[in-house]
Formats: sequence, C-alpha cells, structure tokens
Amino acid sequence: MKRYDVAVVGGGPAGLSVAITTTLRGLNTVVLERASAPVDKACGEGLLPAGLAVLERLGVRPLLDDEGSFPFKGVRYVQEDGSTAEGLFPGGGALGVRRVALASALVSRARAVGAELRERTQVLSHQRSGDGVVLHTAEGPVEAAMLVAADGLASPLRHAEGLDVEPVGPRRFGLRRHFQLAPWTPYVEIYFAPGVEAYVTPTGVKRVGLAFLWEDGRVDGRVSFESLLSRFPVLEARLSGAAPDSQPRGAGPLARVSRARIADRFALVGDAAGYVDAITGEGMSLAFVCAEALGNLLPDALARGATRESLAPYEDCFQRVFRKYSWSTGALLMLARRPWLRRPVVRLLGKTPWAFERILHGIVT
Repeated sequence: MKRYDVAVVGGGPAGLSVAITTTLRGLNTVVLERASAPVDKACGEGLLPAGLAVLERLGVRPLLDDEGSFPFKGVRYVQEDGSTAEGLFPGGGALGVRRVALASALVSRARAVGAELRERTQVLSHQRSGDGVVLHTAEGPVEAAMLVAADGLASPLRHAEGLDVEPVGPRRFGLRRHFQLAPWTPYVEIYFAPGVEAYVTPTGVKRVGLAFLWEDGRVDGRVSFESLLSRFPVLEARLSGAAPDSQPRGAGPLARVSRARIADRFALVGDAAGYVDAITGEGMSLAFVCAEALGNLLPDALARGATRESLAPYEDCFQRVFRKYSWSTGALLMLARRPWLRRPVVRLLGKTPWAFERILHGIVT
C-alpha cells in the first residue's frame, strides 16, 4: 500500500489549498473527495484581500477568468428606507468568484503541482496506526503520516475525533442562487429586511450571485428563494426578467464549534475547524489563510512526529485569525438582530465613509 505524507479529506477550497501548499513544500499529498470535482456548495463567493493574496501566492489567481469572477472594491449596506453606507477595501480590492470556477482553478493547480486527487472516494472511518493514520474507504485503505480534515461544516472527522462542541445561540441558515445579469455596481451589496439579509456578489461579467441569510424562527411562513426575494422589492425589480444561472442551494445551521483544531497526526481546516456566520463574507479568506499556514508548517511538524505539540503553531495561528473574524461577525450579527440600533449606525457610517473604511480595513487585513 502506498504511503502518503499527507492525506486531505475534502476537495473544497481549504483542502485543495492545503494540498497545493504541502505539495509545493515537497510532501507527497493525496486529496480524498467523496463527490466529483469541481465541488459546488452554498457560498457567498466573495474573496477578501487576505484570501486573494493567498491565491496569488499559490499560483491559482491567474487561472480565474472574467467568466467566472469579477472584481469588487468594497461593501455597500442598503437599508429598508433606502439609506446606504459604502466603504472601500484596501489595496486592489476583492474578488467575487463563482464557487465552481474557484474549485476548478484549485483542482487544476493542485494536479499541476503534483498532488493526487481521488474523486468519489468517501472516508468511512480512520484510525491511528503506529507512525501514521489509516483511512478506510470503499475503495480500500489509504495510509498517511498526517490526516487533514477539510470535510465541511458537519465534519464527520471532527465528530469522530471527539472535538465537536455544541454551538449556543440562534441557528442561522443560508440560501444562494445566480442570475444571468451584468453586475450593476462595483460593490458587494447587503440589503436588510426584518429577520433576513440579502447579499449580492458579482461573480462574472454576466453573472451575479444572490444569497439570503436568516435566523431560525424569524421568517414567517414557508421559506423558499422566491418568498425571501419578495421581502426585497428593489432587488426583485432589478432581477425581474433575468434568467437563473443556477439552482437554489442552501446551507446550515452555520455556526460550528471545535474544542481544538489539532490532535496527534490530525488537523482541522476550513469550515470543519469552526465557523460563526457568513454575514461578513470572511469565510473563504479565513480558510485560505489558515490552510496556507497549516501547509507551510507540516514539513517541520512531520519531521517532529506530527504530534499535537509540533502542530501547536497552527492552533495559535487559527486562534489569532479566528478571534478577529469572530469579533467582527458577532458585532454585525448583533446589529442585524437589532434593527432599532442598526438603522442609525448605518446612517452614521453613510455620513462618515472614512470611519466605515477604517472598520473594513481592520476586518480584512
């Protein structure tokens, strides 16, 4: 049986980023993905500057064309009464990218650098064996010195390792669809309505993505893409006549907690490592930053036995990055749940764009 240095479970952005990084660092890496690549999922599809910088370093950014991606320069909040606040990101701005276009670029780059990708391979269980980990699949065992779990929000591997922690607070859900329509603004737009927000992200020269986020129990009646859209008359009118470019795809509950990101010969990355909410659009950038950090650490950690102690710098990195993400996300969730407070705050930010941009710079850098 062939033995790998690193086995990554999950062929999404986080898992593939780890695989590209470790392969570039000289580690023999395999990615096990239960579906067929490229993998689509519900996602806000915005890449903030920190995440975009990782894609540049990994050699993925040049593989994204304008059919599947579109630059945007900042965020615009739009309230029920039409009042707005706009803020610019630092540097070259950010990028909206169709999830399957991003996944395709990552798959191409991973294969080009020499990572092995096994599609339609589901991991049934795993166990530590001497100086490695054995993953049991329907196609047979896979042995590696290190296991990286990038298997999403629900993460069976996080559960199997006993690292799950039950999240507290209201449950939040998301629903996303695309439309064949040229982007009408260089901003990601966030619209507010009672109990729900709508996020418009440009994802191509002729495509926009529309995602809804809402809290369980705060949306009356049957939840559907059409019923949520009807709560935003301005968006409904703008999208009238635009042909759908994808089927509605949902996700949730969004909040996930892990008691730690590391164990002996084991690490969690991406949504599997922990998630608060999609309201700030930081999820993918957080995943890319942490995936690159883990991938760069693994050669040294493996030389030291891939123990919890040798993997501790990754845990420290995750905590540092996640702490800022958790704070900013919690602050926005607090405002979204309190319209009486959110409305004057957004109006104030609309009158003081320099203050809004200072807040944005603190979040995305």
